[in-house]
Amino acid sequence: MANENVSVVFKLYCLTVMTLVAAAYTVALRYTRTISSGDLYFSTTAVCITEVFKLILSLGMLTKETGSLVKLKSTIEEHIIFSPKELLKLSVPSVVYAIQNNMAFVALSNLDAAVYQVTYQLKIPCTALCTVLMLNRSLSRLQWFSVFMLCGGVTLVQWRPAEATKVQIEQNPFMGFVAIAVAVLCSGFAGVYFEKVLKSSDTSLWVRNIQMYLSGIVVTLIGVYVTDGDKVLEKGFFFGYTPWVCFVVFLSSVGGLYTSVVVKYTDNIMKGFSAAAAIVLSTIASVLLFGLQITFAFASGAILVCISIYLYGLPKQDTSRVSRLDASAESKQKLISV
Repeated sequence: MANENVSVVFKLYCLTVMTLVAAAYTVALRYTRTISSGDLYFSTTAVCITEVFKLILSLGMLTKETGSLVKLKSTIEEHIIFSPKELLKLSVPSVVYAIQNNMAFVALSNLDAAVYQVTYQLKIPCTALCTVLMLNRSLSRLQWFSVFMLCGGVTLVQWRPAEATKVQIEQNPFMGFVAIAVAVLCSGFAGVYFEKVLKSSDTSLWVRNIQMYLSGIVVTLIGVYVTDGDKVLEKGFFFGYTPWVCFVVFLSSVGGLYTSVVVKYTDNIMKGFSAAAAIVLSTIASVLLFGLQITFAFASGAILVCISIYLYGLPKQDTSRVSRLDASAESKQKLISV
């Protein structure tokens, strides 16, 4: 009983942290791109630094998992230094995640945090579609219904989006929506691809993370050079960095690792509650910080999205067992009629 209580407490702790991180990340990033005073930092460098922090955290977790520096060294040699094919395999989600993370900066420069948080839930149907195509899984009727409900809710939110009155820069909502659409496609594909790689072998999650983040650092450095190379050489890699920007990098780094823990130790229903709570918290913060004016369309769409997330996470019914019971009942009915 005590172990069960500890388990429940641990799950609630993980979900609480994940919810707070998800909400705080979108709000803080939005703040640094639209309201925070001072010179605007380069988003490409922030994405690169995030990959470095994730690599450091994953190395720490792998050290804890192996139990000693000697085993850590042998593991790194076996799976990373002498496994170039595995690094190449993990470079695919690295590129996709790098695009996704950069698109988040574009989206939150043009859309309010609450609108972003709701619209970003389109990753659910995108991930579902990738799961069906890449992992040969099936969705229940309720899950398909919830997917269409979610799309309807997002349509309402984007049809007449809420407006923020305290934003200090010019925004392009269409560009913001396009950026979210790209981020959603990247999230769905990369997540399912990474899951497929994880389940194709018994290699540790943290080893796979390290392989991916090493590739991610290289990819994001190329992105810095291509997008902001001249400006970075002129003004410096950390130009425009403030404590708030460092906070955004920290949240992005921790959020990715906590997502792995939540996937491992919780179920879809609890993750659904976490996503819905993050939407509510982002909305409240947007009203207080950015002067968000909530419209009826936004409120209705957000409620539909929250409901659809809950419905999507409900466990599938054992249809085979139900059909067997129905067949048994039908045969009994025939015997009685005879």
